[in-house]
Amino acid sequence: MIHTLRDVCGAPTSVIWHTETKLPAGTDLAVLPGGFAYGDYLRCGAIARVSPIVPALRAHAERGGWVLGVCNGFQILTEVGLLPGALTRNAHQRFECGDWYVKVTADGPFTGGLGDVWRLPVAHGEGRYQADERTLRRLEDEGLIGLRYCTREGAIEERANPNGSLHAIAGIYGGPRKNVFGLMPHPERMSEAILGCADGRKLFDRVLSAA
Repeated sequence: MIHTLRDVCGAPTSVIWHTETKLPAGTDLAVLPGGFAYGDYLRCGAIARVSPIVPALRAHAERGGWVLGVCNGFQILTEVGLLPGALTRNAHQRFECGDWYVKVTADGPFTGGLGDVWRLPVAHGEGRYQADERTLRRLEDEGLIGLRYCTREGAIEERANPNGSLHAIAGIYGGPRKNVFGLMPHPERMSEAILGCADGRKLFDRVLSAA
């Protein structure tokens, strides 16, 4: 993630440890990267949500600052209440690792080009998005489902869903101005042509141009 932001996209980047209590002055975008966290055996993100940095992260989001959570970062954002719903064990009960396709289904600071199809890697065992019916209805009605799993051609079908997420949800918006975004696929792992595809960079270019 650091390499993609700093070296690929050219964004000035600082690394903040979870025990700190403040974000650097002038922070525009706060990113919670993917990767397994200590205590995931309890529930993904359950221990991270009590980290000292969380109040500063929440304050940043509440005043409209950009926040991005990828994979485990998405799980943490749901645990701290910055995004609704929860990420649970994959429907097939296996770790899923590979390239899948997602379709842009909402316009926003992290997603543009409605209907575009991106190829992105996934690597998770607990990526199945779930929420109650009221929450799902609100996400649908308010255009907060930014990405859905789909086929290469953009069809939203069960076979194109790697984890059984309800409504094929791969990424959702939250925050007072859609400034918080969480997704299970890893855009930072597919943001350079040398990796065979640079679709992930579209997300970073989009938010960095708005920041």
